[in-house]
Amino acid sequence: MAITFDRALGIHQHALHARVQRAEILANNLANADTPGFKARDVDFQAMMQKAQDSMSGISMEKTHAGHMDTSAGGDSDLLYREPDQPSVDGNTVDAQAEQTRFMRNAMDYQASFQFLNSKFTGLTKALKGE
Repeated sequence: MAITFDRALGIHQHALHARVQRAEILANNLANADTPGFKARDVDFQAMMQKAQDSMSGISMEKTHAGHMDTSAGGDSDLLYREPDQPSVDGNTVDAQAEQTRFMRNAMDYQASFQFLNSKFTGLTKALKGE
């Protein structure tokens, strides 16, 4: 029986990729905290993980009629706008302190995903060596 990386590594590789994507978006929000009219963006991590889980299991939605929505679109379709707690006078929706908190939380979650993935590789290496 052949082992694929998707089966061996599970969802952890997708989680790591999603965390990297989210870090880029949060860093962009922080970089534009003083830009007038800038709208803070974020991704729905749970939705990204559900999409990855569905793709791994082979269950996915199909467009069978011209009137159906296209669910295969990726990229910016996963980006959402954040509702500000206190809207700024200049139209900027970035709360720098909240963004820094989200960024640090995402960094800790990235480290956790990386450690899970690292332990999977360690286990595979030990299995191949017969330890």
